[in-house]
Amino acid sequence: MKIYNTMSRTKEEFVPLTPGVVRMYVCGVTVYDLSHIGHARSAMAFDVIRRYFEFKGYRVTFVRNYTDVDDKIIRRANELGVPAREVSERFIAAEREDMASLGLRAADVEPRATEHIPEMIALIERLVATEVAYVVDGDVYFEIRRFPRYGRLSGKNLDELLAGARVDVDERKRDPRDFALWKAAKPGEPAWPSPWGAGRPGWHIECSAMAMRYLGESFDVHGGGEDLVFPHHECEIAQAEAATGRMFARYWLHNGFVNLGKEKMSKSLGNTLTIRELVRRHDPDAIRLFFLGTHYRHSLEWSEERLQESTRALERFTRLLGDPRAGGAPDGPPPARFAAFRPQFEAAMDDDFNTPQALGVLFDLARALHEERDRAGGDAVGVAALAAGVAELRALGGVLGLFARRRAAVGPPPEVERLVAERRVARERRDFRRSDELRAEIAALGWAVEDTPAGPRLTPKDP
Repeated sequence: MKIYNTMSRTKEEFVPLTPGVVRMYVCGVTVYDLSHIGHARSAMAFDVIRRYFEFKGYRVTFVRNYTDVDDKIIRRANELGVPAREVSERFIAAEREDMASLGLRAADVEPRATEHIPEMIALIERLVATEVAYVVDGDVYFEIRRFPRYGRLSGKNLDELLAGARVDVDERKRDPRDFALWKAAKPGEPAWPSPWGAGRPGWHIECSAMAMRYLGESFDVHGGGEDLVFPHHECEIAQAEAATGRMFARYWLHNGFVNLGKEKMSKSLGNTLTIRELVRRHDPDAIRLFFLGTHYRHSLEWSEERLQESTRALERFTRLLGDPRAGGAPDGPPPARFAAFRPQFEAAMDDDFNTPQALGVLFDLARALHEERDRAGGDAVGVAALAAGVAELRALGGVLGLFARRRAAVGPPPEVERLVAERRVARERRDFRRSDELRAEIAALGWAVEDTPAGPRLTPKDP
């Protein structure tokens, strides 16, 4: 298994620090607005990477943070006339709802910056004690000249760096490129006590502190969008390694942007498309097919037309997964003609999580299954082979987060049939209150009941 490491700019064999275990940190969102498809693209990329590590048998600890104290949150709170905490809570809840609507799994740990102020203060104290950080009027800055490896991840030359994103130019700094670890309190802003006076953490320190809190001083994978390579991840490395003297993260993975008309999609440019708008118009599995059709490291060109193509392509899978003959439990492993697709799928994913090639394998498998379905008819052997092949399609698709909402049109379980029969009696007695209660119980078991002239009709509900 090889993955592309931004640090070395090469594909490297993946060797975890602890055999059989993957510890993985991914930078999450700053919660001051609704999440857009750029956030979805990053979250989906690392959702698939996590799933594939698990598929390969690794025990994964996946941490993704929330930045819930930040200049943008404070500005939004002031605009709305509410406390900053109310803004962050509102958009954390919205982000979780949006990601779940795409079938994205929650992280194992989802730390918030405001809940880890003591860890950040302790890390800053270590940096001040080792004289790679200095205090000015209640602010604390990291002195990048004291960390010669600064710039290694981004490939930037220290002498050529200018003040970058989120680095405030301040004449009190020893160097304009030094970045803030702690900011002295300002009127109307959230603040916490510290050895340097009341204030709040800088942006970069939170991820170093939280990653080490949950994964240790050294861990396997650190990920995020390519816009975080500099300065955020560069600063994370400097803070962590200057304090511990150890390698911070072994592999650095970064996903590409989503572009709209060749322009990066971002809130600051005002050209975003929110996740909830997208899900309102398109099937989440079609969205996944569209996103995963481009390698995670490459820029993704937004296209409604291509998304519509993904919707049509999804039907090839839906017809198979919804075939009643494929709904039974497979009797043993898939036949050899279907089993051969798994090694091809793994070969694609072992090559830096190459989802476009992996999807190609799934479409090839679907083509073979359609041919099997046409041949099988009611033949028991053919139906068994079809069921086993479709189970394999579902299993491999699940590695990419696909098909969870799609299942075969199998008959209802006995408990549902019993409730339907009881409801029919209730309706004959004109006990409509009991009829409605039974309808709700049937729905809770995953089935919708519709009354027709021919009698009640049951259909499975999407999970």
